[in-house]
Amino acid sequence: MTSSTTPAASVPSGFRTYATGRQYELRRGDALAVVTELAAGLRLYSRAGVQLTETYGDADISPGAAGITLAPWANRVEDGVWYLDGKKQQLDITEVSRNNASHGLLRNSAYNLVDESQYSVTLEATVFPQHGYPFLVRHRVQYLLAEDLGLEVRQSLINDSTAPAPFVLGAHPYLRLGDADVDNLVLTVAADTSLVADERLIPRSSEPVSGDSDFRGGQRIGDLDIDVALTGLRFDGGTARHTLAAPDGRSVTLWQDESCGYVHVFVTTQLPGRPRAVAVEPMTGPANAFNSGEGLRWLPPGESFTMAWGIDAVLGDAG
Repeated sequence: MTSSTTPAASVPSGFRTYATGRQYELRRGDALAVVTELAAGLRLYSRAGVQLTETYGDADISPGAAGITLAPWANRVEDGVWYLDGKKQQLDITEVSRNNASHGLLRNSAYNLVDESQYSVTLEATVFPQHGYPFLVRHRVQYLLAEDLGLEVRQSLINDSTAPAPFVLGAHPYLRLGDADVDNLVLTVAADTSLVADERLIPRSSEPVSGDSDFRGGQRIGDLDIDVALTGLRFDGGTARHTLAAPDGRSVTLWQDESCGYVHVFVTTQLPGRPRAVAVEPMTGPANAFNSGEGLRWLPPGESFTMAWGIDAVLGDAG
């Protein structure tokens, strides 16, 4: 009798697979960065073995969008609807619980390798014209371990369409200070304005930062339950810096350049394996920019736009 059951394919000894595709490891001095083929994501950045971003297992995709890059919009589009020259555009609803189109069109896409060296990797993916976004654009992401061992990231959008294309770029890193008790860490964010969102996290107005949204003097993470976009960033020498610091003086900082005028702060207890996690997300515009116009840019045909951000740390002898 012949069995109708197909035997499972054997896996060669030592063969490893990753849910996020090819892994690109960058090493320089005591710095390590791991970048994924899926969503051109940052899976890990560490210094001297101290983990400075949240990570996840080989068989997992990024939980809570940890480390992914976002294009051609960051955050959300309300109801997945916006209008182009008076014509309704309907994007797929990818945040069903709030009926929004969330985190762009490349979250589940593989990025192709453009260039790779010992200290850097450049990946690229294409957004093809489709319902809700009738433009042909490429999102290119470069990760670099710099001479000072900080991580530098450059995200570019290139418009291959014959018409201007609207966009917001962003990224979704979660900061961490090794095994330090996250509740005792203090977050400082150089921002003067908060966007007031409704229950679907769609901004409806803005106001000066106050209370839980005011991070200018630092706030203890253990006291926070927040999911807020901030702007009115304070740039010094072309960059704004947001720092997560421990009582022992160690710190990790996310910086962003002036092309990137918004930052989203998300403190959550829902990241698997962590009592609390802190996302500090650089963005060129806020949620629902396709409708509000706030922070929205239109990229002319044949042109490109680049935003830059990065992570560095002070870790005693390692920093």
